[in-house]
Amino acid sequence: MRLIPLAGLILIVAGIAGLAVGHFSYATHRKVIDMGPVSASVTQHHDVSIPDIAGFGAIAAGVVLIAVSRRRA
Repeated sequence: MRLIPLAGLILIVAGIAGLAVGHFSYATHRKVIDMGPVSASVTQHHDVSIPDIAGFGAIAAGVVLIAVSRRRA
């Protein structure tokens, strides 16, 4: 199996997905107080933004990997 073109294809798909979505969010749960039978927790929401340059860079790297693999074959 040829891994370089597959890696290039994965980078292209990831770059397009990053450009289409733009950001993702996740939540973390943290215990604030834990004293015997009394406990309290806090849920924090985090938002991570994906820069456009990262999406374009992943697409460009994927195209380069596919082009290099075709030249070698």
